[in-house]
Amino acid sequence: MALPDAAAEPAPGTTAPSDLATRLQTVRAGVADAAGEAGRDPADITTIVVTKFHPISLIEELYALGVRNLGENRHQEAQGKAASLADLDLVWHFVGQIQGKKARQVRAYANVIHSIDRESLVSALGSEEASVDCFIQVNLTDDAARGGVDPANLPALVDSVQATPGLVLLGLMAVAPLGAEPRRAFAQVREFSEQIRGQAPDATALSMGMSQDYAAAVLEGATHLRIGTAITGNRPVL
Repeated sequence: MALPDAAAEPAPGTTAPSDLATRLQTVRAGVADAAGEAGRDPADITTIVVTKFHPISLIEELYALGVRNLGENRHQEAQGKAASLADLDLVWHFVGQIQGKKARQVRAYANVIHSIDRESLVSALGSEEASVDCFIQVNLTDDAARGGVDPANLPALVDSVQATPGLVLLGLMAVAPLGAEPRRAFAQVREFSEQIRGQAPDATALSMGMSQDYAAAVLEGATHLRIGTAITGNRPVL
């Protein structure tokens, strides 16, 4: 399944607006501006650069520019990149949907998993030997194929994650529905986060906001932004 923000990506092959360093600085400035408007410290916001389909050379450039948090959504691609760049102090975020049979392979290299959305996946990711940070993905649409747990089933899934060894729940993840007003969607996620606070007092993080709507996410409390083309430029033509 494609990363949920794929539909919002510019078409492959179109011209990127500027060089990598400039795009990165523009996003960093945008995050700082939104944080200032919200009365927040930009240092409390983690920008994850989503590098799907991009070569290792681009990741090395990002590293030289100070980027340490990277996001991938395809297991085979992510696994290869993590292995090739194992000598760098990178934090790998897996932000795509996970097949149950691939769960243990994903947690072998991912530092953070953003897409827990069902009981069977919780069981598959559990471990008595090591812990991995994770987010529960909430589906804000009526389309189950978009990924994420139905909000009605969120409390039960929170309990399941909390009770499973090897999983450290950081908070909630969501994607603003296509055609929806992003800030309203993100406000809904923030409300869900507040509702589960009694079950999981430490699960206060919010993974939401992408290239086209990260400012709205910051205004609603996002702690982790998943930004692709606004930083990396358009995906290579495959």
